[in-house]
Amino acid sequence: MTNIDQSIPAASVEKARIPPFAFVLTASVGVIGSNSLALGPIAPEVAFSLGADVPAVMTASAAFGLGTAASAVFLGRLIDRHGPRRMLAAALLILAAGLGVSAMAPALPLLVAAQLLVGVATGIALPAIYTLAAAIAPAGRESETIGLVLTGWTLSMVAGVPLSAAVADFAGWRMVYVAVAAATLLALAAVRLAKVREGSAGRATSPLAALGVRGVAPLLAACAAFMAAFYGVYAYIGDHLHAGLGLPVSANGLVAVSYGFGFGGAVFLDRLIDRFGAGRLLPLIFLAVAGVYAAMAAASGSYTAMLAVVFLWGLVNHFGLNVLIMRLTGLDPARRGAIMGLNSGVTYLALFVGTLGFGRAYAAAGFALLPLAAAGLMLAAALAAALAPAAGTRTE
Repeated sequence: MTNIDQSIPAASVEKARIPPFAFVLTASVGVIGSNSLALGPIAPEVAFSLGADVPAVMTASAAFGLGTAASAVFLGRLIDRHGPRRMLAAALLILAAGLGVSAMAPALPLLVAAQLLVGVATGIALPAIYTLAAAIAPAGRESETIGLVLTGWTLSMVAGVPLSAAVADFAGWRMVYVAVAAATLLALAAVRLAKVREGSAGRATSPLAALGVRGVAPLLAACAAFMAAFYGVYAYIGDHLHAGLGLPVSANGLVAVSYGFGFGGAVFLDRLIDRFGAGRLLPLIFLAVAGVYAAMAAASGSYTAMLAVVFLWGLVNHFGLNVLIMRLTGLDPARRGAIMGLNSGVTYLALFVGTLGFGRAYAAAGFALLPLAAAGLMLAAALAAALAPAAGTRTE
């Protein structure tokens, strides 16, 4: 299923091109990310339209996260049985349907239910996308291929969020979901029409069996710490800038753009990962992320300094996510779907736990404590990554 072949001459590796299908996967990530990030900016208008308050509206976002986590863990294993491209196409179809229902929802409970359905689709789509990215990557360009696919998150953050707010202002919040649903259908058509060599279908692996693959448990522990740190800090930067530094709410947009440019710009350096090896780099990258969090704590009193640190934050987080996915997908190619399902499940559970736990710390001690706590989590992530073996075999 994997394309990695150590016997390929170096000259051939250099000539290998990243398949055009990688751009389809990038667009698919962008569509998913656009929905993930859309509700926050338009929540006040949604609340006014549906006769609810903003916290009640954001329960739809919570439903999306829980649906994604549960689906990724328990349905991601079907990717190994039916093939990642077929499962991605099915997930995109369900995603488009959920977005369509979101656009038409006459009341908040239906919007919440629709976003739960969108979450279920996302929990299948993301592991399928990451599995396909690893499967189609040319030998020696694995990190560049995965890095290109990950720039879909940059598209959703830098372009999707501002466009969602603009569409909501000019055409209403429902048109945001209509637009994302239309983009999802376009991505679905591209996935269905593309010719992709993804390997033969196998059999579904239970989540517990996937955990039995040597190296999965410590890498998932590193993933949990990595994601809890990110979501825990990112959730409260905006309020810190507004309430702590007295800046207008619009200042938050530049923070998102700065992070997005750092995350996306790192793609031009991804080839260094293939050169030095993912296994030895992951603990070092997580230590670098810890250093950025420490710098963020020191810079928390200055908006200009925060923008610079947030750019570096996006840069190192891109490397961390890229190498983490490389390590997980390389452990057992026959169980990639199940393993990436566990990864997505852990990610969205970490979102929930990190946001809740860091929120309490923020209320008690202010923002400066949050990056320091995140740095501590990244030290734990670096230790877990260092303990993960380079080769994956099933434990008895």
